[in-house]
Amino acid sequence: MELNELEPLDETTWRYAPRGAMRVPVILYAQRGLVEAMDQKVLEQAANVSTLPGVVGAVYVMPDGHWGYGFPIGGVAAFDPDRDGVVSAGGVGFDISCGVRTLTTGLRAEALADNGTRERLADALFAHIPAGVGSRGRIRLSDAEMDDMLAGGARWAVAMGWGQPADLERIEEGGCMAGARPDYVSPRARERQRREMGTLGSGNHYLEVQVVDTVYDPNTAARFGLSTGDVVVSIHSGSRGLGHQIGTEALAEMWLAARAHGITLPDRELACAPIRSETGERYLGAMRAAINCALANRQILTHLAREVFAESFPAARLELVYDVSHNTCKAENHRLDGQERRLYVHRKGATRAFPPGHPDIPAVYRDLGQPVLIGGTMGTASYVLAGSPGNERRSFSSACHGAGRAMSRRQATRQWKGAELIRRLQAEGVHVRSPSARGVAEEAPGAYKDVDAVVESAEAAGLARKVARLRPLVCIKG
Repeated sequence: MELNELEPLDETTWRYAPRGAMRVPVILYAQRGLVEAMDQKVLEQAANVSTLPGVVGAVYVMPDGHWGYGFPIGGVAAFDPDRDGVVSAGGVGFDISCGVRTLTTGLRAEALADNGTRERLADALFAHIPAGVGSRGRIRLSDAEMDDMLAGGARWAVAMGWGQPADLERIEEGGCMAGARPDYVSPRARERQRREMGTLGSGNHYLEVQVVDTVYDPNTAARFGLSTGDVVVSIHSGSRGLGHQIGTEALAEMWLAARAHGITLPDRELACAPIRSETGERYLGAMRAAINCALANRQILTHLAREVFAESFPAARLELVYDVSHNTCKAENHRLDGQERRLYVHRKGATRAFPPGHPDIPAVYRDLGQPVLIGGTMGTASYVLAGSPGNERRSFSSACHGAGRAMSRRQATRQWKGAELIRRLQAEGVHVRSPSARGVAEEAPGAYKDVDAVVESAEAAGLARKVARLRPLVCIKG
């Protein structure tokens, strides 16, 4: 990205002033090297978002930002319904409520020190947890069960026996997104999901067994149940085919709605509708149902992981640290121009990171700040962060969600071969299992930005602070 049009406010904050049809500035958070490495289209897309009706504050780009569909991935924008604000399916993404949950196991690294032990665990997890494009699970939902799942999220899953009530205390929204409208979810979206509950999916989705290799904030880490040498499990997955179908259908409807409401779009991919319109309300209801689908899906995946660990390590106890989503639009209270307003915050490839004391953080963590889970990719680190004080005015209390891609999947497959990559990672102590060698190549660690630099930028910018670093031992890849 060219820096000559950006005003550096400090070492990690860059401002692109409004021009043309822009209503608010664009703020990028990243170290200089990360900004220079970003595609110019990231800035173009963020500037386009800033032209939409009702956008307030600024359009923010997180340190892992890269260009996506309509909105940049790593993009955050808030819209005020009292100022004709809009909702955009492109500002949420196709994998609605894709997110990460991390669980402690009670095991220490010594339990997995032997390569043979890791091999057996990798094989057991891969055999038990469906992964890959079009993967099907053991669960087939009836129409009534589908409605209950879309309305109940992880609460439904726990009630069905796939978890424990204590899990719900450590999930955003208490495990269930209010305002879901299963009746707004199309028959096609329902059919795509009927056999996909309890499946990882493909792309960058994974289940990883990791070890805590560094603790930065001992007090917060201890409260999260983390200490150096602990074995943990992280699950990255979303709303699968249902969320993709909802996004696809909504974009077509919003293109027509935008024209009907006289909204000028700089890019068709930014199709949107007024929040207070029939199209907007229908999308929000369906999107919230997809959030519940993702929460239920990760809950079932947790249950499957617990079954494997119970067989392989009877002493293990998988307890949830937290579950966060990073493709959502949520109505939240934020102070704007000295007044508290109800805003619709789009986070596409960005994580909600409420600061200490925020009432929507579970009581057990409220004084610490919301846990923020940053996913890695097979051979790289993942991180646990916590929301920083004052980040509401910096980013509507948002942070990054991962390393962010540095090259396209097609470019990655030209540079790496999946089988060779699996062998190399195993030599480094990371045991990868995947139904697709091509999928492994697409997600090669080298295809992503330096996650350490991304996290350093997020902390330096005051978005979230480092708590612990996690290193992979086993990766089940979609």
